[in-house]
Amino acid sequence: MNHKSATETATEQWRITEGGDAHAALGDPSSTLHASASDLSAHEPLLSPLRYDFGPGEVTPGYISVSPDDRYENVQTGSSYGFAHPERVYGRDRSNLLSGDLFAETSNHLLSSFCIPLDTSFITDLPNGTYQIQITVGDEQAATHTIIKCGAGKLMLPPVDTLPGQFVNKLFTVPVIEHQLQLHISGKAPRLNVVEITAVPQALKLFIAGDSTVTDQKQGGAPYAGWGQMLPAKFKHDVCVDNHAVSGRSSKSFIDEGRLAIIADQIKAGDFLCIQFGHNDEKNDPARGTEPFTTFKEYLLQYIEVAHTKGATPILITPVSRRYFGADGVLTDTHGDYIVAIKELATEQQVPLIDLAQQTKVLLESLGEEQSKSLFVWLYPGEYLHFPDGMEDNTHFQEQGAMQVAGLVTESIRTLAIQPLVMYLR
Repeated sequence: MNHKSATETATEQWRITEGGDAHAALGDPSSTLHASASDLSAHEPLLSPLRYDFGPGEVTPGYISVSPDDRYENVQTGSSYGFAHPERVYGRDRSNLLSGDLFAETSNHLLSSFCIPLDTSFITDLPNGTYQIQITVGDEQAATHTIIKCGAGKLMLPPVDTLPGQFVNKLFTVPVIEHQLQLHISGKAPRLNVVEITAVPQALKLFIAGDSTVTDQKQGGAPYAGWGQMLPAKFKHDVCVDNHAVSGRSSKSFIDEGRLAIIADQIKAGDFLCIQFGHNDEKNDPARGTEPFTTFKEYLLQYIEVAHTKGATPILITPVSRRYFGADGVLTDTHGDYIVAIKELATEQQVPLIDLAQQTKVLLESLGEEQSKSLFVWLYPGEYLHFPDGMEDNTHFQEQGAMQVAGLVTESIRTLAIQPLVMYLR
């Protein structure tokens, strides 16, 4: 590609995905520096945006420079931002391809200089809160493919693909609860040009209360994935999915451990609360077990009342089906009266109901006994490092299965026309 066609391509293909023009999206270099690394405290409110300029070369005015060699430590012992594994990060500066006058000098550097993080995280200390993240991705010379997750594996966007000379901005909203934001970057040809972080405390939140089939599975647990950690990629940037689901919890133990109280402190008018329990309520365990038509409904009612008290909307969700097939190829129902109880409560309280039990039953039966294994954690010995002996799990999903179930949830929101949540679906 010659120099003229490169700059023309960049001009023609530059389209800020979420709206706005190049200079507006990348900021005004004449503006006051919004924040610096030395100013950042993980316990003080973030009053103005943080802007990070990735790649080698001089830092762009108004931005914090992040080189491929910057290693995150923490605010107490070292750098409050950087990469978890700099040895997996490379940097390029293609400023010679953008030397014409079509771009301002600041935009030139922000686009031409970038990092290539290979399956590692960019980490920065932040005050707890809700943040909108704007990421610029692209390369003047090469096609790119970037996957962006937060924390242990929360998928924030569909994969971001760009053509040579194309640059896009992507927006998403995340909760920060432990004074740290982790953006995990991977893909076939990942890029990270610019990251801008802005506090958005009034953003619409979709809270989730549930168990291991919903939770954001922990790092090192791959390929386990809950459907809640795939859900952010199904929504536009205006919605923050705040997943409080925890493995092994029932409607009872979730409350007894104070987890509903945490949601009650944070949820506000206009927010939503998705509630999926049943798997662990069914167990013969005094700490978790409930009875379908009495204590189970009583505990679920507490979630509904928390949402209603704060002016939020509760959504009841039946538990996903386990993968147990009968000889006739029909899925065996393992939830029984718990599903009936949830449906009764939804009718009694006039609460939206997403029947994941039925929807996942239809999905699994359509795939059949053998093919449905691909959605669950069915592993050969030696296939995954953390499971050397393999695994046959008919309850928990791999990422592919979690993504399909998240799709069932969002399609139900669309079908039920749950307002205004339906307007924020991608």
